[in-house]
Amino acid sequence: MTGGELPTGGSALGGPALGGPAGLVVLSGVHAVKHAVRFGAELESVVSADPDAALALLATVAPDVVLSVRPVPPAEIVRLAGAPVDLVGLARRPRDVPAGPGPAVLLDNPRHLGNLGAVVRVAAGFGARAVLSTGTVDPWHPTVVRAAAGLHWAVPVRRVTDVPSGLIAFDADGEDLRGVPIPDDATLAFGSERHGLSAAVRARAARVVAIPIRDRVSSYNLATSVAVALYAWTARTGAR
Repeated sequence: MTGGELPTGGSALGGPALGGPAGLVVLSGVHAVKHAVRFGAELESVVSADPDAALALLATVAPDVVLSVRPVPPAEIVRLAGAPVDLVGLARRPRDVPAGPGPAVLLDNPRHLGNLGAVVRVAAGFGARAVLSTGTVDPWHPTVVRAAAGLHWAVPVRRVTDVPSGLIAFDADGEDLRGVPIPDDATLAFGSERHGLSAAVRARAARVVAIPIRDRVSSYNLATSVAVALYAWTARTGAR
């Protein structure tokens, strides 16, 4: 289904990433670290400028997660994460993340790192089968991982070069989502934030579906659109 994968670079457009050693994923903040650990992340190191405060916060929001935290200067936190954060984890990329029971999500050439991360978070919450993306943006960029709150370990996330056929594509001129059943094995395609679906992806669609929207409101945020579509799937199937 996924076709050929593109190699992952360090940055959105293939340049160097923020500070972690090559081959390691930077987890910025307590929430990213806790989610990654809950879903089996192998942490090489966990550091903080104030380990006591970080561990106290972790005990409050995730008492099930027990970590050893090494103190480092604040400048090292900024070097790793790009900003002052309470905790930074460095983790190995997962070799195999179990697929969820729901539809896969295909993002057609997304451009905004935060939006891409928010989609991963939504997809993990609903139990999507995978989050796939085309284009040059690295779905494992540290900014994406941070926006996803470390949930790359909860749903398969990868770039693809081949787009599957039989898509359910989302576009404003499609048929009303409320009348369209979404099967568990569907792949739901969403266009980029500015340009929408490409002609190549749209040509692979079996159906084109529109999310209802109020007059004079131009569009939904990408992650909101994905959330609405996956909610429509759960509402019909009773999936949890």
